[in-house]
Amino acid sequence: MLVAFESLPDTARIWIYQCNRTFSAEELEEVTTMTQAFLTQWTAHGANLKAGFQIPYNRFLVIGLDQSVNSASGCSIDASVHFIQLLEQKFKVDLLDKMNVSYKQGDFVAYKPLKDFKKMAKERAVSKNTIVFNNLVTTKQEYLDHWEVPASESWHSRFVH
Repeated sequence: MLVAFESLPDTARIWIYQCNRTFSAEELEEVTTMTQAFLTQWTAHGANLKAGFQIPYNRFLVIGLDQSVNSASGCSIDASVHFIQLLEQKFKVDLLDKMNVSYKQGDFVAYKPLKDFKKMAKERAVSKNTIVFNNLVTTKQEYLDHWEVPASESWHSRFVH
C-alpha cells in the first residue's frame, strides 16, 4: 500500500539505494512511476505493506516501511531487491554497491568508489567537515537527522582527519 513518505512514522524502516549518477528528468519520471507501482503491490505473506518513498537529489531511492502495520518478510525483502535490480538493468545504473561513497561538493553530489574516497581523504581533498550521505541509517528519524552529516559524524570518520 503506497502512502506519502511524510506520513510514515519516525520508526519506519528505511532502505537507501544510492545511484552512481543523477537520473535524467525522463528517467526520474519513469523511476517514480515504477516505484509507485511496486510499492502499491508490495506484500509480506499476502498482507499489504504500508510504504512510501523519496528520490532526493534525483539520485537516491529511499524506501520507507511502516513496520507497525506489517513487517517485511524474507520474500518481500527479496522482491524489493529484485525490483532494485530491475531498475539497475533498465537504467544502466548501480544502486546496490555499498562500497561507494556519496558526498557534497558545494551543491553538487559526488560519487566515488570507497578506495578513491580514502585516497582523497589522505590527500585532504575531503575532510571531517565534508558532508557525506550516511546510507547506513535504518529508521526514518535517523534518515531525517543523520543522513546528511559531516564525515566526522558518520562511519566515514575513520578515513578523514
